[in-house]
Amino acid sequence: MRLLALLTFLTFCWPGAAHAQALPYHADPSAREIVPNLALVPAIRFLTTADFPPFNYRDEETGELIGFNIDLARALCDELGVACTVQAWPWEQAARALADRQGDALIAGLALTPENGELFDFSSLYLALPGRFVTRLAAAPGFAPAALAGKTVAVRRGSTHAEFVRRYVAGAVLREFDGEFEGLDALAQGTVDAWFGDGLRASFWLNEHVTCCDFAGPPYFRPDLFGEGLAVAVPAGNDAVRQAIDYGLARLQRAGKLDELYLRWFPVSFY
Repeated sequence: MRLLALLTFLTFCWPGAAHAQALPYHADPSAREIVPNLALVPAIRFLTTADFPPFNYRDEETGELIGFNIDLARALCDELGVACTVQAWPWEQAARALADRQGDALIAGLALTPENGELFDFSSLYLALPGRFVTRLAAAPGFAPAALAGKTVAVRRGSTHAEFVRRYVAGAVLREFDGEFEGLDALAQGTVDAWFGDGLRASFWLNEHVTCCDFAGPPYFRPDLFGEGLAVAVPAGNDAVRQAIDYGLARLQRAGKLDELYLRWFPVSFY
């Protein structure tokens, strides 16, 4: 696997659920850009799934494939000037279809694991999924995790986010819930002092609870706990397509088009 993920434990000092934030840049900005030979990539056949909203799913009315990943795939093809198709597969078959060369790239949140790395190469990251604290509105300004000593923090039972709080927030009292939204609802009801978990999921909950709660403190990126993030998978050795996708991602990032897609699909920024 070729990864340009440099975010081991970075924190970005952007408080609150701002609605107009740029994406963090997940590649090394000082790295020399490799301009690929696009003559080797006349078209890209993207594979995805239809069960991963808001990234890739079907519109309930039209049945059309929509989502952040779908828009990103098409934006990449437009930026590269190549033909593009996007085909949905069942999740349990999608990776095998890519390994069998029934597509050129899989954009569906395939985990960047050593096992997958034996079969596939990966593009640079286009989205990382940080852990975030959420508190009541009054507690969000100037929030510091150290102030949670002796206070109750809601987490999803058995999650890596719960492990993060155990390791790094001394004195916090964990209250575990079966799901993340149950913990957030407890925060809204005032039965816990804070919540820690997946920032992406929390952003959608916050979009419906704007008068109650907000992100507090910075986002936390821990690949060892929360995963590397999202990248496009290609069959191992298909350097032409991988390099083209990396080139397209860099161009979309510089032009601000990646930010536009992010803000279109995630109105409450989880960064």
